[in-house]
Amino acid sequence: MNARTSQDARTSQDAGPFLPGTAEGRSDLDELRRAAAGCRGCGLYENATQTVFGEGSPGGRVMFVGEQPGDQEDRKGQPFVGPAGRVLDRALAEAGIERGDVYVTNAVKHFKFKRREGGGKRRIHEPPSAAEVRACRPWLLAELRLLDPDVVVVLGATAGRALFGSSFRVTKQRGRLLPLPDLETIGTPAAGRELGDEPPERADTQIVATIHPSAVLRAEDRDAMYAGFVEDLKVAASALG
Repeated sequence: MNARTSQDARTSQDAGPFLPGTAEGRSDLDELRRAAAGCRGCGLYENATQTVFGEGSPGGRVMFVGEQPGDQEDRKGQPFVGPAGRVLDRALAEAGIERGDVYVTNAVKHFKFKRREGGGKRRIHEPPSAAEVRACRPWLLAELRLLDPDVVVVLGATAGRALFGSSFRVTKQRGRLLPLPDLETIGTPAAGRELGDEPPERADTQIVATIHPSAVLRAEDRDAMYAGFVEDLKVAASALG
């Protein structure tokens, strides 16, 4: 990619120009990961340590989509390796989902953070903007096309909006089987309107929305929040047959 193309991509906030240029490259998970390492599709790369691409079994039947990497994920370059990841691993085991059947990724591939006023080294999570989620959409689409999972589990509000558009509410839709929208509409209002168009059992790929595991860590009643999280994952497990 030349400097002009790179500058145009930053200005328009679109990761699309950074994807592999061939269909063969976009059909190879390792090629996608290598290309994502150089993504400059939005400004988040400037402060993040590195791109954190998805990880797991290329043949996994379940794809988990979170919001963005956290502090530890940013440092290690792997998704869901911090405290929220440990909650997820425990819940997967209790829900009966094999870890080898799982691919984990995020709607946004760079860590967005701020520092405490007055200085300090601690990096505090900051939610990505709608524009940053849209900019990263080509990577999520590429992962969905390549993996073609049986079930997609949406972890939290940002991931839900990344798939279904701004009107999606996890609190209203969590714990239910939903059909995956047409990939061309992912993240747009049209995706949200498709929710009632097709019975989920007829869809090639089904979606289950739930909370992000980090919500368990922030909850006043962690046991109750965790139990609800596990119940939602059991719905995903039931769809696997």
